[in-house]
Amino acid sequence: MIPEVLKNRLAKDRPMVSVTVRMPQDVVDSLRAIAPLKGLGGYQALLKTYVSEGLRRDEAEHLFGPAARLADALRRRGVPAELIEAAAREAAGKAA
Repeated sequence: MIPEVLKNRLAKDRPMVSVTVRMPQDVVDSLRAIAPLKGLGGYQALLKTYVSEGLRRDEAEHLFGPAARLADALRRRGVPAELIEAAAREAAGKAA
């Protein structure tokens, strides 16, 4: 089953927002050099590609992966959200 958030991501008419990000000049220079090698028109397209790739990876791990499915199953069985969140932080190596 594909989560609704991912289905919505495929829509062509999604609203857009402008974002300003400060980056070191050498990073922008590297993006400009790599973009045409990857067949992209400019560094901003490459930057969007990198953000999308990282976001998909992290969503798969944190929102839709095995741990998220386990948390959903526990919630459905009445385990309090606070307990699930504390266990998730502990499992991730963060302070509970």
